[in-house]
Amino acid sequence: MSAQGADGGGARGRFADEARAERPDLALLCLLLGAEALPVAEVDSTHPDPYGIDAAQIELDRLAGLLPYGARDARSWATALAGLLGESCGFAGSAHDYERLESSVLQHVLRRRRGLPILLSVVWIEVARRAGAPVYGAALPGHFVIGFGDPDERVLADPFAGGAPLTGQEAELLVAGATGASLEPSMLVPARPLEVVLRILNNVRAWAAARPERTDVALWALDLSLLLPSHPARLRYERAQLLVQRGEFLRGAAEMDAYAEVVEVVEPATAEAVRRRAHAARARLN
Repeated sequence: MSAQGADGGGARGRFADEARAERPDLALLCLLLGAEALPVAEVDSTHPDPYGIDAAQIELDRLAGLLPYGARDARSWATALAGLLGESCGFAGSAHDYERLESSVLQHVLRRRRGLPILLSVVWIEVARRAGAPVYGAALPGHFVIGFGDPDERVLADPFAGGAPLTGQEAELLVAGATGASLEPSMLVPARPLEVVLRILNNVRAWAAARPERTDVALWALDLSLLLPSHPARLRYERAQLLVQRGEFLRGAAEMDAYAEVVEVVEPATAEAVRRRAHAARARLN
């Protein structure tokens, strides 16, 4: 059961509203995403903070208050964050964390101090931002990192490795290992909050895709992705396919037909193929 089922859609509605805000709050979006993943046992709709959102925000504020005063440049900020979050608090990741859904849930990452590179980067960004640091996320292919300062003095760090500094050569190796390609300047452009959230949701969908029994997780990840103002149109077709996979043949077929109408103008052959699949889905009811 998702958080939507537990509270009538409150968390999901807040997610949609925040995603459309003029300046979306990255931490809040990640926490509302996490509300979908929390087991029903952790949700008490009578509690004023049923998903731990307020508690998580307080923890981020607390961590920011522990940063030493006096950081003046990018390298000083990177060192201070690594010392606090990586060394003192033990935030880091390992290969095992890729196997856990909790590694993509900010509430759990703050509690366990373990997570995927992108979630650990969110912790670094939100703590540093609260302290006034010039910080941003850098969406390298296959491995999210953070940057401090402007392009002239940029300092990269890897929260997955406890905030270890990342040289340009090491960043090149990360990209080459993930894609076989070279590091491009565009990969170091500060990632916007909604881009970060979509990448987290893509990670959740990849986790669910490797576990066919967890179509429930795949579905809520798709639903949240579709609430973002900008998302790939193909996600609508992917959702329709997932509904069919779950045995919801009529709903899946209806969404396939709707998707076919959208793509027909530019890809008539694709639209026709999708309609055939919708017809096949309906036929499975007979």
